[in-house]
Amino acid sequence: MDFLNFTLALIILIGVFLFLSVKIVPQAEQWVVERLGRYHKTLHGGINFIIPFVDQRRSKYNTQEQIIDIPEQKVITKDNVSIGIDAVVFMRIYDAQKATYEILDLKESVSQLAQTTLRSEIGRLELDETLSSRSELNAALLKALDDASGTWGAKVSRVEVADIIVPQKVQDSMELMLEAERKRRAVETEAQGQKNATIRVAEGERQKAFLEAEALERTAEAKRFEKEQLALGDQKAMEMINQAMSENHNASEFLLAKDRIQAFSGIAASDSANKVVVPIETSEMVGSLTALMSALNIGDGTTNSVSKVAPIKES
Repeated sequence: MDFLNFTLALIILIGVFLFLSVKIVPQAEQWVVERLGRYHKTLHGGINFIIPFVDQRRSKYNTQEQIIDIPEQKVITKDNVSIGIDAVVFMRIYDAQKATYEILDLKESVSQLAQTTLRSEIGRLELDETLSSRSELNAALLKALDDASGTWGAKVSRVEVADIIVPQKVQDSMELMLEAERKRRAVETEAQGQKNATIRVAEGERQKAFLEAEALERTAEAKRFEKEQLALGDQKAMEMINQAMSENHNASEFLLAKDRIQAFSGIAASDSANKVVVPIETSEMVGSLTALMSALNIGDGTTNSVSKVAPIKES
């Protein structure tokens, strides 16, 4: 009977021992195990075995990315404006041993480091730069936190400045400044537009005057060329007449007779009742006609008979 009890007790003890020896660690968790007060090993996801009562779990960490909210704090910019600012830090623990033994409170340390870095960075910026430089602030925070958290077994993947709170009076002043700036730009734009319009009108007038002057110059050139051509024609005509007169002595008499006949024809065709015809001597008229026929090479060289021309009576 005693043997049976002993055997049963031994079996129970072995069962309890095995039960306490097996540790099932969930995925994305790391357990830090100490043996007799010293670090022994880190348990990862799955089935792990330890020695009960000798090995003890010191801490466990989730290796998933975690969000650390940086509470709102008051900071002063370079131009002495007090603003409120808060941020969000995204962090992942990859080494549970360092997170356990290198830092006492990992999340609190990251939060404090983020706050001091924010004060330091914003203290170097003016208000306008702070409002327009969130990406620079995020980059500075990320670098500072990542460098420090690397020794703590954690990795800061991203930092975002969530909100920047500006006092109402400062907001009102900024709105007035922005409105004044917009008005100034509008006035400058209008003045620039008027300036450009004036310049273009003046340019148009200058082009118009230039084109008009060019047109006048071309017109004068055309008239000059026309006169030169007419004079050249007259010159050639005179040369041809001189040449004809030098070759034929009757050419001059032919020209005079031609002009007289044209003048007489014009007077005779006139319907005016007050016209006056100056009589011409018959012999002179006959001589003119003879010269005309001689110039035209009419006949065989002898003077043909000419019809008698009756004297013209005065009308």
